[in-house]
Amino acid sequence: MTTPGALPVVVLLCCLLYTAAAARLRHRGDRWPVRRDAGFWLGGGLLVAAFAVPWQAWLPPFTAHMAAHLTAGMAAPLPVVLARPVTLALRTLPAPGRRALVALTRSRPVTALVFPPVAAALDIGGLWLLYRAPLSPALHHHPLLYVHLFAAGTLFTFALLAVDPIRHRPGLPLRAGTLLAAAAAHAVLAKGLWAAPPPGTTPTPSDLHLASQVMYYGGDVVEIALAVLLAGQWYRAQGRALARRGAARPRGVLSRRQRPQEAPP
Repeated sequence: MTTPGALPVVVLLCCLLYTAAAARLRHRGDRWPVRRDAGFWLGGGLLVAAFAVPWQAWLPPFTAHMAAHLTAGMAAPLPVVLARPVTLALRTLPAPGRRALVALTRSRPVTALVFPPVAAALDIGGLWLLYRAPLSPALHHHPLLYVHLFAAGTLFTFALLAVDPIRHRPGLPLRAGTLLAAAAAHAVLAKGLWAAPPPGTTPTPSDLHLASQVMYYGGDVVEIALAVLLAGQWYRAQGRALARRGAARPRGVLSRRQRPQEAPP
């Protein structure tokens, strides 16, 4: 697998810029968890690993290809999104850059792209096109394909978790339903690969079966992690709602559970 010479350099520069921005934020007294820096570096490292790791030295050809795709398209985007790069940029950019970024995130095209069903269709739909359309087999190994997989996976994860500021943040039911639908479509595609390889490819049956298992179970790991994160968002939202209701209750007014029960006659 050939690694574009510019990719590791671009990833390294992005990670260094992120670290410098986070350090600037902390220097002026603002809080920014170190785990977000680590997450951004982890995501960048996974993206480079999808290109640079000699997967075929340890795995059969099609399974190696699937492991690299899974790393670039599902594993790498999750820590990058959790690092909240848009929030960091909004807090550290000068005023003109901040205004331009806010205008971009609130624009109609970006709003449409980060709508969870649209982001899921672009991500999962791209995988169905890659593995089920009669495309050139050489496309499966093209370095730019991995960049596309990372971009599509990041868009989907960004839309699903909505941890960075976006216009018209979708509700949790819509995001959870989108995750379930996307997970089902991903699982069906993985099971289909067990029976038939992508058009124009001829992996051995054992290689094909192992690759489909990597896609199925590896996807499950990331999708379960996303579900846990969404459940955590729901739990915190419910806690804030309860706190607001408790603060709004007039002092001295007891709830039904707190009122003393009258003795029966």
